[in-house]
Amino acid sequence: MELLANPEIWIALATLTALELVLGIDNIIFISILAGKLPVEQRNKARRLGIMLAAVTRLGLLLTIAWIVGLTAPLFSLFGHAFSWRDLILIGGGLFLIAKATHEIHQKLEGATEQVTAGTAAATFGGVIVQIMLLDVVFSLDSIITAVGMVDQRWVMVTAILASIGFMLAFARPLGEFVERHPTVKVLALSFLIMIGLVLMADGFGQHIPKGYVYTAMAFSVFVELINLWMRRRAASQVAPVALHEKYRGEPG
Repeated sequence: MELLANPEIWIALATLTALELVLGIDNIIFISILAGKLPVEQRNKARRLGIMLAAVTRLGLLLTIAWIVGLTAPLFSLFGHAFSWRDLILIGGGLFLIAKATHEIHQKLEGATEQVTAGTAAATFGGVIVQIMLLDVVFSLDSIITAVGMVDQRWVMVTAILASIGFMLAFARPLGEFVERHPTVKVLALSFLIMIGLVLMADGFGQHIPKGYVYTAMAFSVFVELINLWMRRRAASQVAPVALHEKYRGEPG
């Protein structure tokens, strides 16, 4: 009860929840883009399963805080930088994000089409889930290490993580459908994944980039794209000039 009466606990909970929500946006973007490659009837299932796997991964890592802290211990040094398991995981995850997003952009620009047949739908669904799980580990690791560095109370971390998972479950489907309806937004989201991949790699090499700069750039880009969408919709909705009926064009003199 004394902890609940401590205002610092509630401030830490609010701050960590906000941070987890922001970090969850990366996960939603990636899951939505991957789920968009599946047949329509499987997309929502893939989104929800991917998010639930993210929850299990984060909570599982949270229960092994001692092991998580151990991942930051130096393994070897190269070019004056001591690399840990965390660094290697972030570098690998960043490379995977960059490669995946670049491949998706290439397919969009080249106009490649993919057909999912009944014989390959299950394999495709399984492949998407495996990719989601791989990136869940990277995003979850970064999220948990951030949480451990901010607060000591485990229940605060669990509450913040559950809040972020609830946010992801609520907005994954509408966000995914919105991205699928607008090709330019999808390319923009893929560009965000490339930028996030670069940030992860830089962090792995010991070059920390404040995430505030990254998310501010992303928010500004989204704002500009929303203006473009609004202008295109407004232009498309404008009707042609009304033609007057013959009898209103003038009375015969």
